[in-house]
Amino acid sequence: MLNEIQQNSQNKMNKSINSLKNAFSKIRASRAHPSLLEQIHINYYGSMVPLSQVANISTEDSRTLKASPWEKDMVSVIEKAIMTSDLGLNPQTIGQVIRIHLPPLTQERRGELVKIIKDEAEKAKIAIRNIRRDANSDFKELLKEKEISKDEARKAEYDIQKITDEYIKKIEINLNKKEDSLLEI
Repeated sequence: MLNEIQQNSQNKMNKSINSLKNAFSKIRASRAHPSLLEQIHINYYGSMVPLSQVANISTEDSRTLKASPWEKDMVSVIEKAIMTSDLGLNPQTIGQVIRIHLPPLTQERRGELVKIIKDEAEKAKIAIRNIRRDANSDFKELLKEKEISKDEARKAEYDIQKITDEYIKKIEINLNKKEDSLLEI
């Protein structure tokens, strides 16, 4: 029963880490990366689909993305979707190829992005701590119902704290990596 609670908590913590990584991937660093366009959805014959399902997205160089639509008719739709997205990008169409040039980040914008990623990391830490709190309350509930002893409850709380510390450290590592990539010129 204790292992089940710990395993469940660990699974939830993994989901929090994955959510953080997903949030970080949407924040662009100084390099162009195809994942930057993952959040853009295109109206494809009446249904909204991700851009990656209607075009091949690749990097041309460190500051340029290239989208090659599978169908000629989709060029203008993709271009419009990129322009109206909240990414602030201006695509340039040459024939059937859409090039998206990423302007260099200013120092001010880098500072804003660092604040955003720190905020995201803090939200992830709070989520991890809430998961720990829930697990500890489950342990206390089991202790109250006399299904486990005090020693077992104390050991379980200690174990969940070790797991929590491990995941907080993972968040810090991810934060430092992203911060370094943002501040890199």
